[in-house]
Amino acid sequence: MPNATKIERVSELKEQIEGATALLLTEYRGLTVGEITELRRSLRDVDASLAVIKNTLMQRAANDAGIQDLDELLAGPSAVAFVNGDDVVAVAKKLKDASKQFPSLVIKGGYMDGAALDAEGARALAELESRDAMLSKIAGLMKAEMSRAAAAFVAAQSQFLSLLEAYKEKLPSEEAEATAEAADADANEEPPAGDAPAADTPEGDRPTEPRATEPQQEEE
Repeated sequence: MPNATKIERVSELKEQIEGATALLLTEYRGLTVGEITELRRSLRDVDASLAVIKNTLMQRAANDAGIQDLDELLAGPSAVAFVNGDDVVAVAKKLKDASKQFPSLVIKGGYMDGAALDAEGARALAELESRDAMLSKIAGLMKAEMSRAAAAFVAAQSQFLSLLEAYKEKLPSEEAEATAEAADADANEEPPAGDAPAADTPEGDRPTEPRATEPQQEEE
């Protein structure tokens, strides 16, 4: 029957498992206390913690957290890296670098996104680009797209201003042409019939005025 200390430890491990982004399991056989301390310190830089755990306690805590896939990985002296941040790749890189510095350190596998990783899958994480590197690339791509969009906007604005200036230059000449056309139209317009000058009439056709008759003398 497990004692209170073990029950409390299992409960703590369960909370760590549930709060972690991922788990990376290693075998630390042959590492000294100083080397494990140095490894722990390096993992803190990437928001991860390393715990040397008895396999039975880790297995029980994982089962309590709903994870059934770690049983095969919990063999031999186990040290578990709890990834607390978002950059699992950075933690895997730290472990890979440590395995080169301390050949006794072996990456056994891991657990992330609801699935277990074998040793090959866990080591493959270290070959990926880190979160910071990927974010930097994304930022660079976004900056390039924004620069292209800004350049296109400036070009469109410049073209619009050029068209506007050309329109302004053309506008006075069109008004002058319209004024000239209006003047020509006024000059060519026929005067009204009542204002036309009378045509010369031949003398033979002119009406004769009646002559005044001399008054006749009354007969005496």
